[in-house]
Amino acid sequence: MSDILDEGALRIDLAAAFRLAARFCWHESVGNHFSAALSSDGRRFLMNRKWRPFASIRAGDLQALDADDPDVMTRPDAPDASAWCIHGNAHARVREAKVILHCHPIAVTTLSTLADPRLLPIDQNTARFFGRHAVDLECGGIADQDEEGIRIAGMLTRAPTLIMANHGVTCVAATVAEAFENLYFVEKAAETLLRAYATGKPLSVMSDAIAERTAQGWDAYRGMAFAHFDHLKSLLDAEDRSYRD
Repeated sequence: MSDILDEGALRIDLAAAFRLAARFCWHESVGNHFSAALSSDGRRFLMNRKWRPFASIRAGDLQALDADDPDVMTRPDAPDASAWCIHGNAHARVREAKVILHCHPIAVTTLSTLADPRLLPIDQNTARFFGRHAVDLECGGIADQDEEGIRIAGMLTRAPTLIMANHGVTCVAATVAEAFENLYFVEKAAETLLRAYATGKPLSVMSDAIAERTAQGWDAYRGMAFAHFDHLKSLLDAEDRSYRD
């Protein structure tokens, strides 16, 4: 039994996140994965089934999985190996990671290919992540080995946004709306930084004190995540409500 009070609402929010990621072109073919905890300890969770396109995912399509299930990868409906490696280990080992969104958006993925993939604080959006993102400089290739999943889970204990070298990004939060907002802003921040790099001119990087003050200032705007996500769901509802099914 789930100990999440409203599994139906959680399924709808997670399905909406898939549809919106497709809308913003953050998805990649039928790969990449989002998940959300069904239990308070995070070990039971919902995730997209193997090789389903983000643009057609419905709430009822999401697969309920158990991080403690030793036979999950032997069944006909086994999840994608890399998804199980990352999300299974993170849900089992990072209690705070109730929602885990992993994908390869073009801007932050491009940033992840640089020798220095840090989000330098050059504006308010990049400063949002000052001291609040981690950078994994070790690329383990396709993350489909348990050891790599354990290592990535360890990185996610450091910060809720993880830029993964030569790979992409993972955002975690307590709710789908908050994780999606982090994903939205990290992609926006990466695009701004890359455009600044592209000018070839020296960057005006905030001092640590100003960057930290700016990052703290974002705390008062946490409610934006829910207002933004509700608005985005209303756009989906106006076009195609099938994600709720």
